[in-house]
Amino acid sequence: MIPVGTPYLRRQVDQLVTYGGIRAGERVLDVGCGMGRYTLILAERGIRVEGLDLSQVLLDRLVQFNNGRFNIPLHCGDILNPPPELLGQFDAVVGFFTLHHLHDVAGCLQGMRRLLKNNGRLVFLEPNPLNPLYYLQILFIPGMTWQGEKGIRLMSPRYIFDALNRANFAHSSFVRFGFFPPFIANFRIGARLERLLERVPIWRAGLPFQIFRGECGDK
Repeated sequence: MIPVGTPYLRRQVDQLVTYGGIRAGERVLDVGCGMGRYTLILAERGIRVEGLDLSQVLLDRLVQFNNGRFNIPLHCGDILNPPPELLGQFDAVVGFFTLHHLHDVAGCLQGMRRLLKNNGRLVFLEPNPLNPLYYLQILFIPGMTWQGEKGIRLMSPRYIFDALNRANFAHSSFVRFGFFPPFIANFRIGARLERLLERVPIWRAGLPFQIFRGECGDK
């Protein structure tokens, strides 16, 4: 799928950037960047983003889609054993719908912490397991399988905070947002209504997206 910066995707990036306190000019690593769906939007925001992925094939596609627009250094490697030249180099490590695909979340978070500078931040956008639409997507969308997406059920704040604590992150927090699928949220009226519905307390526990943040530093 060709990365396209729709309003739906741009809002996900903007929410993560805002909640993570990420500023233009900071050096940021996008873990599990794939073909660059979110990486390219981060680059548009003036962020010095780099990409890390296990698949060189996907990284080659990112280069193709970027088409020389942005300077995005790319790294092929495993976050459990990150490239040594990247250790301690980043102001923030981010990811979009990545953690729930990992077999060893705590171990991967430990690897990510090694990549951060002092006072660096880790910020990840993940699905909310309390939102039933994800399970319907797995049933009905071609290419999605329970085997590939079953990690969604683990993405609770309690589970992620425990993994962050084991990786020696401090000041863990999270926020939820969203409401509509893209075919509604990509329209201006849908986006406005979504922001109103997010504020209704009864909906908050089931909002589809959640951003987790952890910081390097004293607990």
